[in-house]
Amino acid sequence: MGGAIISSKTRKPQMGRDSGWLIGSDLIAIFLALAGQIVLTKALLTESYGIYIIALDAFATFFLVIDLGLPTLIARDGANAVGKIWPSIIRVYKLQLLCSIPFVIFAVIGTPLLIDEWKEYFHLMMICGAIALIHIASYAPRSGLRAAGQARLEAWSKVIERAITVIGYYVLFSIGSTSVSSFAFIFLVGAIGGLIIALGLSYYVLSANSIPEDSNWLELGESWIDNKTLLLQALPFAITLGVLPYVIRIEKFIVAGEIGVDAAAVFHVAQLAWLAGLVVPQALRAALLPVLGEVRSKQVEFQSALENSLNLCLGILPIGLFAGAGIVYFLLPMAFPEQYIDGSLGASAVELFMVLLAGWCLTLLSTPTYTALQAGEKPWKFTFFIVLVVIFALVIGYLLIDWKSNDSQGSGLYAAAIASTISSSFLLFMSIHLSSNWDLIRRKKKDITIAICLSMISCYGFTTGSWIAVSGLGLVYFIPQGIEAMTPTVVLQSDE
Repeated sequence: MGGAIISSKTRKPQMGRDSGWLIGSDLIAIFLALAGQIVLTKALLTESYGIYIIALDAFATFFLVIDLGLPTLIARDGANAVGKIWPSIIRVYKLQLLCSIPFVIFAVIGTPLLIDEWKEYFHLMMICGAIALIHIASYAPRSGLRAAGQARLEAWSKVIERAITVIGYYVLFSIGSTSVSSFAFIFLVGAIGGLIIALGLSYYVLSANSIPEDSNWLELGESWIDNKTLLLQALPFAITLGVLPYVIRIEKFIVAGEIGVDAAAVFHVAQLAWLAGLVVPQALRAALLPVLGEVRSKQVEFQSALENSLNLCLGILPIGLFAGAGIVYFLLPMAFPEQYIDGSLGASAVELFMVLLAGWCLTLLSTPTYTALQAGEKPWKFTFFIVLVVIFALVIGYLLIDWKSNDSQGSGLYAAAIASTISSSFLLFMSIHLSSNWDLIRRKKKDITIAICLSMISCYGFTTGSWIAVSGLGLVYFIPQGIEAMTPTVVLQSDE
């Protein structure tokens, strides 16, 4: 009943449409973030900038467990009963609030014990911790919007949040501020703005005629019967979320420890462009999860959605490959201070990115099987998968960086980029194996083999400055099937 009443504001999740909105908004948001990072690198000393990004990453990683994996369940199950999405958001907040108390206490007590100069950076640490908590609070309403087929509203909340932050950064820069705490406070204001917008939009779309919170939760699925069952079902995702950030941060943490904060800052600038590209597979996963969640008990439809998403990934591959290389090659030197580009800090961020670009290609191709694990009937397999990837990345990263950093700072940085790419190849292989999708790979083996070979050769060409980089143009062959994959395949409740 509730789903029917609010159907005028909701619609069926759809891979092509929703991923389009999420990819578009994430690309805009990431370019705004790059603009913000440019302002930061110009306004702050390299050491202050390095400390800021490490503090943000550290708190984001530590507090992410508070998520409990519950927003993932909203995204996966919400489409089954849109009338229960708003009550599920309220229910998730109650559980997350209880969980946050010991983590906040530990952070307050532990920070002075772990950081010698904590008094000097006290305000920065508190602000960075608050940013992490606010971001976690925004996941549930955004997942609810996505499950209700309103990825476009989720998209707007992300873009507006980032715009607030960048405008604030620019204002501080224009008045000559060099206070790292002031810039962090602006980031906090942007995060709060994003949360308010996400909650407001969720309330508008979902709350007015939603099914009461104390009614039958079985409409969402058996996972929602009671809090104990809910937490146990979400536990694999909670553990995964606690571990997942290390997949993209391990090399940077190792670089900071083995080489120094300055080297970590250079690697971070290279990763900024790489992370800009990663929003594409992340958006595809976000759009695909509700689709797979709705048909996860229907094997034929499940496999059809996976193959469709793989075709979309293949179509996006050449666009992302050449757009990423071109943007970084031409724009990064103009955007960031010279020391990040000229190799004076050990390596050029541009050259490091070209190595990381190969890992982006492999990560994109892993999107369907990665999401299949996440949406499958055995979520613990997804947790096991992420833990394996993190352990592999930690081992290969430490061995390569420790080995090459003895030669020079630059060698250590290139080793970090190579280790990241090797970890991406491991992620692709394990996602296929653990999701039991070798049949899909065999059906598409020609396409996948061509895609991997041409993209790796092209990335090698970009890295070495060789003409063989143009071999990647052969990937244009996949663009038509990518466009076809975005064609609507489900009937909408309402397109408004």
